Amino acid sequence: MRRILIGTSALPDSPDDSKSSYKGSSRSRLFTVLGLFILCFAVLSARLIDVSLLRDGGEPSITRAGSDRPGATGRADILDRNGVLLATTLRTPSLYANPRVLLDPEEAAKKLTTVLPDLSYNVLIQKLISKRSFAWLKRGLTPLQQHQVNSLGIPGLGFLDEYRRIYPQADLTSHIVGFCGIDNVGLSGIESRYNAELTAPDRLGQAISLSLDIRVQNVLHNELSEAVKTFQAVGAAGVVMDVESGEILAMVSLPDFDPNRFSEANAESRFNRASLGIYEMGSTFKAFTVAAALDTGIINLKSRYDATNPLRVARYWIRDDHAKNRWLSVPEIFIYSSNIGAAKMALDLGGDRQKAFLDKLGLLSPSTVELPEVAKPMWPQPWREDSTMTVGFGHGIAVSPIKIAAAIASLVNGGYRIDETLIRGKSVSAKPGDRVKSVSAKPGDRVVSAHTSKMMRALLRLVVTDGTGSQAEAVGYSVGGKTGTAEKPGKRGYRRDALISSFVGVFPSVAPRFLVLAVLDEPKGTKATHGFAGGGWTAAPTVSRVISKIGPMLDVMPIREKDAESHMILEISSEEENLEAF
Repeated sequence: MRRILIGTSALPDSPDDSKSSYKGSSRSRLFTVLGLFILCFAVLSARLIDVSLLRDGGEPSITRAGSDRPGATGRADILDRNGVLLATTLRTPSLYANPRVLLDPEEAAKKLTTVLPDLSYNVLIQKLISKRSFAWLKRGLTPLQQHQVNSLGIPGLGFLDEYRRIYPQADLTSHIVGFCGIDNVGLSGIESRYNAELTAPDRLGQAISLSLDIRVQNVLHNELSEAVKTFQAVGAAGVVMDVESGEILAMVSLPDFDPNRFSEANAESRFNRASLGIYEMGSTFKAFTVAAALDTGIINLKSRYDATNPLRVARYWIRDDHAKNRWLSVPEIFIYSSNIGAAKMALDLGGDRQKAFLDKLGLLSPSTVELPEVAKPMWPQPWREDSTMTVGFGHGIAVSPIKIAAAIASLVNGGYRIDETLIRGKSVSAKPGDRVKSVSAKPGDRVVSAHTSKMMRALLRLVVTDGTGSQAEAVGYSVGGKTGTAEKPGKRGYRRDALISSFVGVFPSVAPRFLVLAVLDEPKGTKATHGFAGGGWTAAPTVSRVISKIGPMLDVMPIREKDAESHMILEISSEEENLEAF
């Protein structure tokens, strides 16, 4: 029997052939459908990866990087010297939207602003009607805010856990600790200076311990804030320092800000007056003039200078604010803060030796403090004879308050150079990678003799007992120090109505352990100060209150004043005769 061909297809020779052909066709269709399912799954997977990871506006790397792993994107804690928490990292939910699946963007925006009133309706609308598949709406929600948003039941909204830097002490340590940006990168202060160390994998769980004592910081902050309020100052700065190690126990700059809300702070609040601000510090510089002249043998305690009449320099006059109109001994020049006597003493010292001495103390170099916010000092260039005279009493040279503190500490600690530090237990010796320091001395080097250091401690004490710093006295703590009052420079010369008023105090003066510096920017006189706004009237009493409160905290035992006085006089009189000038 011949086969009948129809077109190109052949009829089956038997029923078995037909059944076999049907099974093959079914299997082929099954594989085709399965292949389509696999293809669709692959396309959906690729689309999901594209939307969530690759497209602009997708989930940021801080969350993609494995936020479920402890410490994966966290930062090490920052602590004070006693273990008090200054900065830490917490997980917080952040709200996002997928605008492509939102049913009613306008309704969603209205509901969100009822529970998150800080969000702008107009900004929300722009985000929610976009064609993107991912848009941040608010970062760092509180648990309550997350619950309230969830309760709205809006499809297309979701939450992602992120890391957020928290500052429990708020504005109290803002200029020291600094702050991090929205993506947890340090932008100022210790957070910026040690950003790499704080995020290093091998440091996870290892906090950075600062030299700060939050108790001392709180006292200094409160007293400076009260002084700013009382004297209507535009700002203030203050430092408490260990005179042996250079460790900073407290550092305050006012106005300040809350690092938890750093975006709300203006430039003035973020400005660190203690380390980044540079000022002509006035009569505090007389301590350096006297110390240099004593240490080089140019003068001794019996030396005298004629301060009878004002001193003319070119077209300017140098006058004394507390004029005695007579010859003054070296101690009198210091305790009565004579500009005329200091200028003549600086001339005898000479410009070259004066400049070298200031450099040896670190006053011509940027601060070594571990902050990115430091400024270079400014000094006369060229350094002429008239510059030597004005620098002798603190005009014509501008330095940061923190540098003044370290330099005074070096004069009273036995005569050894120290550099300021915010890191607890940091060695005073120079290390590779440290900031550029003074070319003529390193930390630990002697800057004045032990004998000169003793004389400076006695002179600083006399400023408080018999001179311009009497209001700095703190009963039981034998305070020594120096006042400073300088007119601020303006467009038409110095402004007599705008002062930088300061006082630097050390205690106990017979064997100083700690230094307190207070600087007020443009304080105004009050009825209680008889209209005066100088350092002796404004900054000195502030330092007195700080010392009275922190002395017990720092285990400084009160001493009997007569014992301290006689001890110092005996120490000096054993090496210097005829101290009638005292």
